[in-house]
Amino acid sequence: MSLFLGALTIGLILSLLALGVYMSFRVFKFPDITAEGSVTFGAAVSAVLLVQGMDPGISLLAAFAAGAVAGAVTGILHTKCKINELLAGILVMTALYSVNLHVMGKSNIPLVDAKSTSTVAEKIGAWIFGQTTDLNWFGWEVSIRDAGMLISMFAVVAAAAFILLMFFQTNLGTAIRATGDNPQMIRALGVDVDIMMILGLAISNGLIALAGALLAQYQGFADVQMGIGMMVWGLASVIIGEALVGSNKQGLVVTGTVIGSVLFRLLVAIALRWGLNPNDLKLITALFVFAALVGPTIGRSFMNKRGNQPSGRTV
Repeated sequence: MSLFLGALTIGLILSLLALGVYMSFRVFKFPDITAEGSVTFGAAVSAVLLVQGMDPGISLLAAFAAGAVAGAVTGILHTKCKINELLAGILVMTALYSVNLHVMGKSNIPLVDAKSTSTVAEKIGAWIFGQTTDLNWFGWEVSIRDAGMLISMFAVVAAAAFILLMFFQTNLGTAIRATGDNPQMIRALGVDVDIMMILGLAISNGLIALAGALLAQYQGFADVQMGIGMMVWGLASVIIGEALVGSNKQGLVVTGTVIGSVLFRLLVAIALRWGLNPNDLKLITALFVFAALVGPTIGRSFMNKRGNQPSGRTV
């Protein structure tokens, strides 16, 4: 049960990363590699503040702001310096590795003794269930910390998804979406496309950094290597979510992205439970994304060939 709850909690946390990847990859069609640096940047900033005794909520806001700055730098490199979007993301991601080391002062920061979101979640769980001892769910012992963290992360993700959807309905949010759909049209309407791109990437990487901060607080440490492969993870969640909802409606896509992240984490947990070598996890993730990207194209091609075959009847 602890493995199941942990998978659900991490899936919810990483759904914020998936929402950030969705915003850059789907809304702007921007392959933003900055994500792999922003995750660690958010974790590093949050961890350093927590060790210094800062309130967990403030550390999360600082992590979001740090990620937003990283995303804005990528946007400026692309829009103002005319650097290819992929190269701009790679440049910022590479620079963030050194920045993260400077922020942390070392490669790993333990958070075992620091007051973090997990500490607050444990108090919330004790308040909700009215006890501080382990719970009994369907015959399984569940710690108050795990239960409280799951409930807290569900609330955080639900709030973030709702705020993002409401933002997309505003004039500014509509302009950002229109920039991704048709930059020529939105430019003709007098909107600064460059500013919209920079702002969108800032919000995207802010969400990604927030996910990194929450993940570090949940796991109890921040590590300079924790961002490796996160871009692929977020992309896999987006693809699974799109396949689940089968619709282009904004609300359904955002909901599907969250569900896709949780489902993908559960699949990984089940695979590890069945004996998958943890060293193969990134490879399996990459192969899964490859299959998800190529599969629909192969399926459509196969159906078209079947539809073009002669029926064998003569008139």
